[in-house]
Amino acid sequence: MTIGSSFRARSFGSAAARYADHRPSYPSGLFESVEELAGFAWAGVRVVDVGAGTGIATALLHGRGARVVAVEPGAGMAAEFVRRNPCIPLVRGDGNELPFATGSVDVLTYAQSWHWTDPARSVPEALRVLRPGGALAVWSNDPDVGVGWIADQHARIEKSFGPGFYINDRARSQDGLVFATRLLRWSRQVPIEAHLAKLSTHSLFLIGRPGTQAFLAAERERLRELFPDGRLEEHYVVELRLAIRPERRRSAER
Repeated sequence: MTIGSSFRARSFGSAAARYADHRPSYPSGLFESVEELAGFAWAGVRVVDVGAGTGIATALLHGRGARVVAVEPGAGMAAEFVRRNPCIPLVRGDGNELPFATGSVDVLTYAQSWHWTDPARSVPEALRVLRPGGALAVWSNDPDVGVGWIADQHARIEKSFGPGFYINDRARSQDGLVFATRLLRWSRQVPIEAHLAKLSTHSLFLIGRPGTQAFLAAERERLRELFPDGRLEEHYVVELRLAIRPERRRSAER
């Protein structure tokens, strides 16, 4: 993780409540796909949700019966998590140094958060804390740029602020881990103002970069012309990557 991305990673605390209110959830098919690829159901499974933020994914895992613990490094996001999920345990930390015993976890999940880690550290940590046969599940929830108006908006963002607005959590095969991949498409209908509020929770808009407020104001006018009834349909692509921890570590075989 670069210095710039570290700065962006720390920016979310100032907008934690807005983040929880307006960031999209996840389709049920995502969690069913994890069950299928991992080979076991969520109920009773020991899950650690890393980079949990305000708990959007964590709450869904809890609702499916997982024994889930959240890990969140940011103070503002952690406080909002506790406010909204008082019955779910949370510890402060990050994926580069997980505060869990070796072989103690059935599933590690990274919902929109793998890209904030250093894979040279987070992959060995995942291998350490997962039990043999445990699963590492990494997913992103990105706007579907195959939809015309979303592609146009994305192009305007990149023209104004440069590339890198949406960062995919693409975990690749490393240190004996082989990732299976699933793509799931889904959508939700929201008011224009909710969509703009969602945009404003991305790190690009939280780090004080000049022109962001003017961009959102101009975007409001464009969207009102496109969607005169004041509502629009956001389309998303969830990219899930899941790997099973080998029964034997490479280091143990040497």
